[in-house]
Amino acid sequence: VGALLPRPHDRWVGGGLSTTRRTFSYAVGCSWMLTVDFQTLALGSGQTLLDVGCGEGRHTLAAYLKSGVLALGVDLGLADLQTARGRIADMEAYAPEGEIDFLQGDATCLPFPDNHFDHVICSEVLEHIPNFIAVIGELNRVLKPGGNLCVSVPRAWPERICWWLSKDYYNTPGGHIRIFNAGFLRQEIHRQGLNCYRQHGAHALHVPYWWLRCLLWNEGEKQPWVAAYHRFLVWDLMERPALTRWIDKLCNPWMGKSVVMYFNKPRGVNL
Repeated sequence: VGALLPRPHDRWVGGGLSTTRRTFSYAVGCSWMLTVDFQTLALGSGQTLLDVGCGEGRHTLAAYLKSGVLALGVDLGLADLQTARGRIADMEAYAPEGEIDFLQGDATCLPFPDNHFDHVICSEVLEHIPNFIAVIGELNRVLKPGGNLCVSVPRAWPERICWWLSKDYYNTPGGHIRIFNAGFLRQEIHRQGLNCYRQHGAHALHVPYWWLRCLLWNEGEKQPWVAAYHRFLVWDLMERPALTRWIDKLCNPWMGKSVVMYFNKPRGVNL
């Protein structure tokens, strides 16, 4: 089994927008629907970013908009990489100031030298991979001393409800094969010699969508309640009203669908 598979659970929720708004919406979505906070990551001009398990490229494409950043996305799924490459053109209207590329690669054996990237991210990936310890080792190996790593995984308790509501949620090819305890994962990354400097939640408003989706799994994404909540999420993404931003901020620390952790690799540590 490949280390990185297409991930139906983790696709950008704005994918249902009409084609007349897709170019604009995807560029906006890359900035507003990020799981990783680039400011916390300290991503700056002249730096390199590796996005491991990039999928359709939302984080890689968002980094591409930043001045002087070289953003590289890696995934095993060719279909996702083709979609990601196709979206590079969508970003041109927003005058991206970085450089970008997408490559096929295995997260358990990354095709890069040691100590190569200023920053590495791995968002919503480890829950799909049998040998996640090998992936953590690779993330650490290719990260430069002094560089920062960001890892995100689904929050455990909302994820358990999804598993309870639908066996198909985790039996789908490319689906989640484990539920992470955030403290356990943080400790495993710490064992690699990296120090955690921040943790936060993200995308609390997405949790009810996935509960509905799992509850009504056999009826599909077009089931009226599921489709209505999806339209709400797309509207919220585009309009960003103050009330829903406040609710999301209030709920993220305890209900955010993703737990997002940031680590620094101490200087003087070479692999």
